[in-house]
Amino acid sequence: MKRITALFLLFTLCISLSACKNSGKTNNAEIDYGSSIKFNEAEIKSAVDTVLIKFKDFDSCDLKKIYYDESKSDSQVEGYLSNGRGSDNGAKKENVIILFSDFYVDSSGGDGSFNPDSTYTNWMWILIRDSADDKWKVDDWGY
Repeated sequence: MKRITALFLLFTLCISLSACKNSGKTNNAEIDYGSSIKFNEAEIKSAVDTVLIKFKDFDSCDLKKIYYDESKSDSQVEGYLSNGRGSDNGAKKENVIILFSDFYVDSSGGDGSFNPDSTYTNWMWILIRDSADDKWKVDDWGY
């Protein structure tokens, strides 16, 4: 009986520790959809929503701002299509959007790939879709 109780307690402890993941926070993020001649508001909002979901995978990070700047995005799209993953995956210019964000990483350094106690600015999120009717997918991120 003691062994069963001990196993049950160990199992309960493992379950509660796995639930303590400190996922990325997005609830206080400032959102700026910008203005665009390429995408309508719903398309940009959908891209932002896609990034907000993905950001939850960024442990111990707090999203401060996410924004779309069409001129900055356009200049980065060119590089993505000619030298980045876009040169391999067949993405078309009209189906690529790049958003930018600022976020804070707490003292743990997130998953170990970020500098602890630091703020990242102008972090890019590259999103693609197959056509104007499809959902955005995060294809890449970083500087």
